[in-house]
Amino acid sequence: MVSPQQHHDLVYDLKLSSVGPGRVTGSDVVHDLSGLDLAMKLHNLKAVYLFTSHAAEGLTIMNMKEPMFCWCNDYFMTCGRIRRSEPSGRPYIKCNDCGIRFVEGVCDKTLDEWLEMEDDSRWNSLVYHGAIGPELSFSPLVYLQVTWFKCGGISLGISWAHLLGDAFSVSDFINNWGRCMATLKANGSPTLAPRSQTAVPMPEPLSAKQVNHVGDLWVVANNSKMETFSFNLTTQHLSNLDDDDDHGTRHKPVSAFDSICAVIWRSIAKVREGFEPQVVTVCRKDPNHDNNNNNFLGNTQIIRSIMADFSVVESDLNTLASLIAGDQNQGCDERNMIEAAVEKDKGFTDYIIYGSNLTFVNLVNAGLYEMELKGEKPKFAYYSIQGVGDEGAVLVLPGPPPPPQGSTVENDSERSYLVTLTLPEGEVPKLKTELKRNGLI
Repeated sequence: MVSPQQHHDLVYDLKLSSVGPGRVTGSDVVHDLSGLDLAMKLHNLKAVYLFTSHAAEGLTIMNMKEPMFCWCNDYFMTCGRIRRSEPSGRPYIKCNDCGIRFVEGVCDKTLDEWLEMEDDSRWNSLVYHGAIGPELSFSPLVYLQVTWFKCGGISLGISWAHLLGDAFSVSDFINNWGRCMATLKANGSPTLAPRSQTAVPMPEPLSAKQVNHVGDLWVVANNSKMETFSFNLTTQHLSNLDDDDDHGTRHKPVSAFDSICAVIWRSIAKVREGFEPQVVTVCRKDPNHDNNNNNFLGNTQIIRSIMADFSVVESDLNTLASLIAGDQNQGCDERNMIEAAVEKDKGFTDYIIYGSNLTFVNLVNAGLYEMELKGEKPKFAYYSIQGVGDEGAVLVLPGPPPPPQGSTVENDSERSYLVTLTLPEGEVPKLKTELKRNGLI
C-alpha cells in the first residue's frame, strides 16, 4: 500500500498564484457572516473533478485563468479575507479582491492509474489546502488546483471554506466557472442565502456541538485521528440488501440515499459495540432552492437530527431508512436553532456540525456532473469534508453517469453512487469488514 507521503509526492512542481475580480469591488464592501455560517467555520469542503485528455486537449493555464476574472466579479466575496469587527471581534469577510489561490501541479500517473489506487489520502494531493489562520487577514478562503496527468487528462481540485456556503454552493461555483469558460461571459452574481430573522428563544440544536475556543487558527481538535475512505455501489446492491432484510413487513418506499444511510448507521453501531449512535444528523438540499437558479451561495442545506428510541443494531434496515426519510415525523430543520445558539454568544462560541453526531450528507442531487470542459462532463467527481468531529460523517455522491451507448440513469438498477466516509481511524478496518459482510465492498 502506498503511504500518504508517497501520494503527496505523486503531484509535484507546484506553482502558486492568485486570481481575483477583473474589476475593483470597492473600498468598503463586506460580506457579513450569519450565525449558521460561523457555526461552519471549522469545516472545509474538498472537491475533485477528473477530465479526460479529450476534454483537456488544447487547454492552457491562460485559457482557464482568463474567464476567472469575469467569474470572480460575480463571486467577489470568495476572493476576500477574514477580518474581525471592532469592538465585538465578530468575523466577517472584507471583500478586498485579494483573490482565489490558484495552484498548478503535475502527476506522472494516468487518470485510470489514479482511479485504480485505493488509499483515499491520495485525493489530498489534488486539492491544495491551507487552514484559515492564525493570520486571518492573509488566509485565502478558496484554493483551486489544476493538475496535469501523464495521459493528458486534468483534475480540478477545490478547497472551500464552509463558512462561504455548503456543497451545493461549491457545485454551483465550479459549474459556473465551466459556463464562463465556454462563453467568456459572466453568469451574474449568485443569490445569497437569506438570513434568519428569528428573535425568539430557540431550543438547543442536537446537530451542533460546542467545542473549545480555537482563537484565530480555525482547526478542529479531534480526540481521535480521522481517516477517510470511499466505495462505490449501485441500487442493485441496495435492492439485494432490502431483499435480505425484508421480514415480510411493508414499508413506504425510500430513496437510495436513505437506504445507504441505514446500512451504514447499523454497521457503525455494530462496530462501536455498546456505544451505538442513537442520534444522527441528516443534511439535504433545501427543496425551496431546487430550481433553475444554478447560482446560489450560502449555507442553505436542511440540517435535521433524528433519534432512534430502539436498538439500532437489532433494527431492520427498512425501519432505519424510513426513520432517516422522515416517515415518522422525527427531527425538525435545526438551522434556526443553530443560528440562535451562535447569536446568543455574539459569535464568540465555536461549534462543529459534521461529526457532532454521526452525520449523513445527501449530495446525490448536487449537480456534480454538470461541470463541463469543452462540452464534456467529468470522468469522475469526488467530495470530502475537512474538520469532521469524532462521531464521523458520510457523504453520498452520484457516481459517474453511464456512457451514452449504455444504460441510462433512469434505469435505477444501473444508477451508481460514491460513498465517502470520514471516521476515527480505529473504526475503519472493523467497518470495512462489516461492509464486506454485507456485500457492499
